[in-house]
Amino acid sequence: MISHLEARAKVIEVARGLHRAPASEELALAEAGGRVLAATVAADRDYPPFHRAARDGFALRAADAAAPGATLTLIGEIKAGDDFPGSVGPGQCVQIMTGAAVPPGADAVVMVEHTQQNASRVTLDRAVSPGQNFVPCGSESRAGQTLLALGARLGYAELALAAQAGAVRLRVTRRPRIAILSTGDEVVELGHQPGPFQIRNSNSVSLAEQSRLAGAEPVPLGNAPDHEGELQRLIERGLAEDILALSGGVSVGRYDLVELVLRRLGAEFFFDAIAIRPGRPAVFGLCRGKPVFGLPGNPVSTMVTFELLAVPAIDILSGTQPRGLPLFRARLAAPVRQKSALTHFLPARVSWEHGQPEVQELPWQGSGDIVALAGANCFLIVPMDHLEMSAGEWVDVLPRRGMI
Repeated sequence: MISHLEARAKVIEVARGLHRAPASEELALAEAGGRVLAATVAADRDYPPFHRAARDGFALRAADAAAPGATLTLIGEIKAGDDFPGSVGPGQCVQIMTGAAVPPGADAVVMVEHTQQNASRVTLDRAVSPGQNFVPCGSESRAGQTLLALGARLGYAELALAAQAGAVRLRVTRRPRIAILSTGDEVVELGHQPGPFQIRNSNSVSLAEQSRLAGAEPVPLGNAPDHEGELQRLIERGLAEDILALSGGVSVGRYDLVELVLRRLGAEFFFDAIAIRPGRPAVFGLCRGKPVFGLPGNPVSTMVTFELLAVPAIDILSGTQPRGLPLFRARLAAPVRQKSALTHFLPARVSWEHGQPEVQELPWQGSGDIVALAGANCFLIVPMDHLEMSAGEWVDVLPRRGMI
């Protein structure tokens, strides 16, 4: 049994070894959020394309204001977008607005708060240095410079940068398609009334949403009964996609058939247990060249192991680098104690009410308790070598994707 970090590293190693270049497609800029670039975006001109004022104030020659108390002659005004016809000479200044082009001759902008104006005379309260509140032409990027590289993930800042460079359409990689298959005779599909000892297929819903949040396109395949023939048929259907994620059927019970069927189909397994709770009986392998994740069937276990294992494979098959686990530190609000020598991922809530992150474990009934997890915004991590932690200790926290 290996640690979750070793398991995650193995997934990354195997996914990188596939050497599979993702297909690409062209999208309108407004539709490309969250996608991965398949073609670079270059600056179409220098940025800024002119010397830009960084503050509202007065554009002037710094040499005329080397000491406080200098008085200059106001010769005009420039707002953003204006083309000022003249230039700033000795002893002169021009009133200027943030974002406007600094006129020729000026090499600094003094903030309006540091001046006093009387008609066409402007007196400065302090000395001014060259380049003050002045953004030089081309200081952010030069024409032809790569602004966004291959493999860049497009967030709101990246989309804004592409828009600034005039890229109205972007070539992005196709989202990996991930087949999602739950298993078990006890599972009924949504819209059906479960029997007294059955449950609805919530795992397919959670895995589909986790896939979307991670940048993949979910392909729900429903539920496979505990019957080898039907399970094999649905697994083979799932292997037509880029990734296959199964929930349930990966433990050691009599009717846990997933590994048996996958071996029959030629799967190679890299691990079949991880030293975590919940999520210990997680399986990862390759079958017909496709990454296959056999996740435990209990809902919280399914969600935890998908985040730990499947997300980096989605990143790699999207044509970008795998994101690290987005851990951060928070103070523990109350003592925590675990018994099993495993790394524990406990449903918890983190808040910043007192100016620093504080995390509180939530009461829960084990890995089947979706009610508790729906009230959590993170997982509190209890490492296997530090199972008892006191209030006030700094601990690792894993956010629930999309909830913090």
